[in-house]
Amino acid sequence: MYAEERQQEILRAARDAGRVDVVTLAERFGVTTETIRRDLTALERAGVLRRVHGGAIPVERLGFEPALAARDEVMTAEKERIAKAALAELPEDGSVVIDAGSTTSRLVQALPPDRELTVVVNSPPLATVLAARPNLTVLMLGGRVRGRTLATVEDWAIQQLSQLNVDVAFMATNGCSVAKGLTTPDPAEAAIKRAMIACADRAVLLADHTKFSGTYLARFATLGEIDVVITDTGIDPDQAAALAAAGPEVVRA
Repeated sequence: MYAEERQQEILRAARDAGRVDVVTLAERFGVTTETIRRDLTALERAGVLRRVHGGAIPVERLGFEPALAARDEVMTAEKERIAKAALAELPEDGSVVIDAGSTTSRLVQALPPDRELTVVVNSPPLATVLAARPNLTVLMLGGRVRGRTLATVEDWAIQQLSQLNVDVAFMATNGCSVAKGLTTPDPAEAAIKRAMIACADRAVLLADHTKFSGTYLARFATLGEIDVVITDTGIDPDQAAALAAAGPEVVRA
């Protein structure tokens, strides 16, 4: 098993149990405790675990939201595959809104150069990338920029979204479950996400499999409000079936 694969299994175990300890993990994976400590350090640097005495706990238990740069460094191959699969959901022409996030940013980078689209974003970094593309008309939502996610939030952005009608909303989430729906730590960001879904004919969720094991403070949608969930092959088949039974089509990239 490669180090990245082991680290993802460690993260999954921490989210499932609420805590992991070094000795148990070393026995489970047949490696030394020093190797596990290095894994935990790498996961802490990525912003998804916090080291505690003898082990680690997932940041969700601390009410902590990892910064965008930290989230961008994990599950990179899965996010690339999800973004490529999401291209099938683009309209031939028309308009889309793309939520701020580490997976949606990969969709922005993958947008085809020959498709003329109007793209609405609430992320200054994404707007900068898109503005260099001559085939795109880019609309940047105003408002307060959250430093942790680099997303614009609050009334200015919500008012602008209330006046728009787009074909597809490509959404990001921090957590998702059948019982609790789509959740995020910040209520202001949840309000923007809610408005994005409301202004779109169809909503497509881009989320790697780790997002289906956590629940956060603010819900912004139920699964019944999502048309397509695009995730990766790491998702548990039973979990994927439960998601599909709640309404959306589930695509595993």
